[in-house]
Amino acid sequence: MHQGSKTSEHIPVLLEQTLTYLDPKGGDSYLDLTGGYGGHASAVLERTKAPKHTVLIDRDPAAVKSLRDRFGEYGVDIRHADFYSASKKLAEEGKQFDMILADLGVSSPHLNQASRGFSISKDGPLDMRMDTTQELTAEIVLNSYSEAALADILRRYGEEPKARTIAALIVQERPLKSTKELATLVAKAWPGHSKVHPATRTFQALRVAVNNELGLLEASLPIWIDTLLAPGGRLAIISFHSLEDRMVKQAFAQAGGDRYDATLRILTKHPVVGDESEIVFNPRARSAKLRAALKQK
Repeated sequence: MHQGSKTSEHIPVLLEQTLTYLDPKGGDSYLDLTGGYGGHASAVLERTKAPKHTVLIDRDPAAVKSLRDRFGEYGVDIRHADFYSASKKLAEEGKQFDMILADLGVSSPHLNQASRGFSISKDGPLDMRMDTTQELTAEIVLNSYSEAALADILRRYGEEPKARTIAALIVQERPLKSTKELATLVAKAWPGHSKVHPATRTFQALRVAVNNELGLLEASLPIWIDTLLAPGGRLAIISFHSLEDRMVKQAFAQAGGDRYDATLRILTKHPVVGDESEIVFNPRARSAKLRAALKQK
């Protein structure tokens, strides 16, 4: 497949493990709900040789442009949408797929571009939107939500032990304008040094809230399992957040298990994680967890 200019910036996580569980074969149809910069898709297409049976989704306009530059000429169906909206539309169209992949992580270009506001280490605006056409930003959340609402976001989505303290500091110091301001402020609640930046959980919580990540996942899982996955098809989901992984595990358990009416056969008894060699050259793999399931025929 044609290699786009952005591909060097993003290394797909758990690539070999994902290919093992998706088990692509010639002519198979493939839905990538978080196409990103095409790392997983390229490897799958090398095996299926079926670009016209492939749909790539992403909510980030920059990623969609990259995907079109890379795969558009081959007849791949590339759509700009969040994965829930796209899943509903594909279901309405009566589509089904032999393989479905959702990589729920933030891509490296998001983290590497200070202007996107995802990075703690690079100063930038308080943005954090995966879809840059949406209105809600981290700045709006931080500067307009109540102290109680902020504490709830930090506790629920970041599992932050000092959620109330940090929320109070935010309200006291706002308006906040930059990621550096926010990171410095959160560090006040965690005096002393640690290997992980003390604002990591806060940034994660805000990103999840701004992009409604858990809400979209919860609404999408039944559509993927019940409607879009063809009989005999395989679904693989990579998560980077304990709440996401728990949601996937529960959805698989509800549709799978030993019941006579189970629709899924769970392929991963425990989540698959990256080995040390992958983590060395791709640190994002450290928190990645892969779960996979097969739709019963």
